[in-house]
Amino acid sequence: MSGRDRPAQLLRNLPAKLAALPMILTALVVFIGCSLWTVVHSFTKSRLLPKLDFVGLDQYDRLWSTPRWLVSIENLAIYGICALILSLVLGFVLAALLDQKIRFEDGFRTIILYPYALSFIVTGLVWQWILNPDFGIQNIVRGLGFESFVFDPLHNPDQVLFALLIAGLWQGTGLVTVILLAGLRGIDEDIWKAARVDGIPAWKTYLRVVIPMMRPVFATCLVLVSAGIVKLYDLVVALTNGGPGIASETPAKYVYDSMFNKQNLGQGFAASTMMLLTVLIIIVPWAMFEFRGKRRD
Repeated sequence: MSGRDRPAQLLRNLPAKLAALPMILTALVVFIGCSLWTVVHSFTKSRLLPKLDFVGLDQYDRLWSTPRWLVSIENLAIYGICALILSLVLGFVLAALLDQKIRFEDGFRTIILYPYALSFIVTGLVWQWILNPDFGIQNIVRGLGFESFVFDPLHNPDQVLFALLIAGLWQGTGLVTVILLAGLRGIDEDIWKAARVDGIPAWKTYLRVVIPMMRPVFATCLVLVSAGIVKLYDLVVALTNGGPGIASETPAKYVYDSMFNKQNLGQGFAASTMMLLTVLIIIVPWAMFEFRGKRRD
């Protein structure tokens, strides 16, 4: 591009660029600015109010020597791996079933996506009632004659994460299903016709042709689900409140409790910085993948 063409290139679509300017400024000032402010204050010994009294890496040393934080990281890893795999698998299976041009597809799509429209607080309260042993699943099954049946994951430290997983999948799988369904609808119909002519089974067509073609769609779902897993908070508060004990503690709840319940802003800033680092580890490779894909196109 010559020097003369650059001003014309900058003035092209000027109204659209001006309309996007407030959002760009908001992103720079609010998101990036506040993130940097948090990172800087994570190296201080701020308590009730933030202050620039630097203590180096003391907050991070204290953070990674706290059993509650370590338990929250372990819980997030277990919940995250299970939620990521199951949401993608269940979402793809449901999307493949809906892609068969079934009757009442719009109704099924609405039913599948409806839980995502609810807040995590509502989801947590609903599943707290469903999993309650006094009038939930355990009570219903025992009413059918199975008196020895026991299902009380909310009060069992070894099972409480699976209760969170069930509630999280119930709410989030619908979004993954709809995104993957849109990706399936973008597959050329000629590919399916060629596979039928060659006698290739449908499952093999999905595995060897369709899924590799949908890698960008899976990458988008991966980022969305992963970001939701990292900031998991309201579902935990509504369903278990981190209990029993600290069996269902998560990093986001640790940040909230440190900053507002214990008035230890420095510790909360350090924990939130670690969460920010985790999100960046997820988003940056995805952004590079998307950018390189567009450049190839």
